[in-house]
Amino acid sequence: MPAGYEIRAGGEAVQIRRRNQSMSDLKLRRLTELNLRLREDLDRPRVKVSEAAMGLINYTSQTKDFMVPQLWGPVDKRDDPYAPQQSGGCCTIM
Repeated sequence: MPAGYEIRAGGEAVQIRRRNQSMSDLKLRRLTELNLRLREDLDRPRVKVSEAAMGLINYTSQTKDFMVPQLWGPVDKRDDPYAPQQSGGCCTIM
């Protein structure tokens, strides 16, 4: 054999095979996790759009909204959570 050559023991091929195996394992794990998330999405209860829209309409027509006085009429200041709060004095000492 010429002087510049070495005999390989096959170590590089084993490392490449292990790296490919670990990449395959990683891909399999990712696909399994994705599959699990998709199954959870499938199991989630669904509501028809018409039912959701009707529920929203019922809620807005039955719940008093202080931000829309044109619909509900004037709001008493003590009942309005958005009214500026009156403090007891002009300043606060800490």
